[in-house]
Amino acid sequence: MVVKVAATRTVHIHTVNPKTVSAVKRRMRPNETMVRLADTFSALGDPARAKILYALAQEELCVCDLAEVVGVTESAVSHQLRVLRALGLVKYRRDGRVVYYSLADDHVRSLLAQGLDHAEERR
Repeated sequence: MVVKVAATRTVHIHTVNPKTVSAVKRRMRPNETMVRLADTFSALGDPARAKILYALAQEELCVCDLAEVVGVTESAVSHQLRVLRALGLVKYRRDGRVVYYSLADDHVRSLLAQGLDHAEERR
């Protein structure tokens, strides 16, 4: 296989198992899906966001209560929640003037639980 590395340079790549490579390439997900997956894991890569997600896995919470639990300002929590909402990891509901946040669905809960299992296993 020949891969173009730069406008003027190409590199020849040798494959050991062409049939396996071909089979895996056919099963690869679209790039847009892989970008969303990477964004999801990137969100978990920030300790504040990970703490927020963990707290929301326990209970539905408002911004001020999340700030107290996580130990950061309400402004910092609001910023992180905007990121998490944009990625579809949390949802919210309004109760009068108070907005409560929770995990978006069981996929997020499962992802968080598996990540925690892996992190605790590595200790």
